[in-house]
Amino acid sequence: MTTEPAPRDPYLAAPEPPEADPREDGGGRRRPRWAPWTSVVALIAGLAAALFGALVIGAVALAFGADFKHQPPSVTIAATVVQDLCLIGAAILFARMAGRVRPGDFGLRPTRLLPAIGWAVLTWGAFVLFTDAFVRIIGVNPSDDQLPKQLGADDSTLALLAVAFLVAVVAPVAEEFFFRGYFFTSLRNWRGVWPAAIGTGIVFGAIHGSSADPAFLLPLAFFGFALCLLYQKTGSLYPGIAVHCANNSIAFGATQHWTWQIPVLLVCALAVIACIALGVRHVWASGPPAAAPAPAA
Repeated sequence: MTTEPAPRDPYLAAPEPPEADPREDGGGRRRPRWAPWTSVVALIAGLAAALFGALVIGAVALAFGADFKHQPPSVTIAATVVQDLCLIGAAILFARMAGRVRPGDFGLRPTRLLPAIGWAVLTWGAFVLFTDAFVRIIGVNPSDDQLPKQLGADDSTLALLAVAFLVAVVAPVAEEFFFRGYFFTSLRNWRGVWPAAIGTGIVFGAIHGSSADPAFLLPLAFFGFALCLLYQKTGSLYPGIAVHCANNSIAFGATQHWTWQIPVLLVCALAVIACIALGVRHVWASGPPAAAPAPAA
């Protein structure tokens, strides 16, 4: 006589795995669903606000007797800082159109240290090799960066320190926050990682057209592309900011013919960036206190 197996108790069956959250990527990190078109609009809005801010700063300087053709370094530096702040503001503004945002949505989150260092070194090494090969092919040496001179770094020691802070701290933080934290992240929701990284790299290179040697725009585009892949791999904006800071510190030091001052600038800049990151996460992540529960009847 054949004995039928006892029916399986449905309450003892193994639970099914939870469905994947479409707001998270493969690493379990929350993936913002920002509309891809807002990347371009945010860039245009940020640059328009920066232009307006520069006009206001220039008008104030003229009112205090500044020369229109030969503006003091403070005016140029202030206008550049305003531009970076406008890009950050545009990113936050358009991100909030899709709902509440957190620091981690822009990549301001910790990551594993050793793998991040490895990927950062690989990213920077690829950029250096690409730049060297490109320079050898076209036969042009784009190492003469005129941006520090345009900002007035040669006018005084105070101006030199201000430009060093702008190049090594403000620019890496602002540009990574906007281009990788927002532009690439929102564009990634359109066709995926690679098209978004290529598009972000092209825009990143083009945005430096007014301050960099034209022969250096393609390597800069590759740099922006590689930083997107670094962000995608580590899930954090901090490695990209560190690589960006190191590259700018070395480039700025080379224009000033520095030697031991370059590592000093790099260490100081990274320390300041770390303090800024901790402060931003503390202030941003700390919301209003929760309301006290109502007493029981």
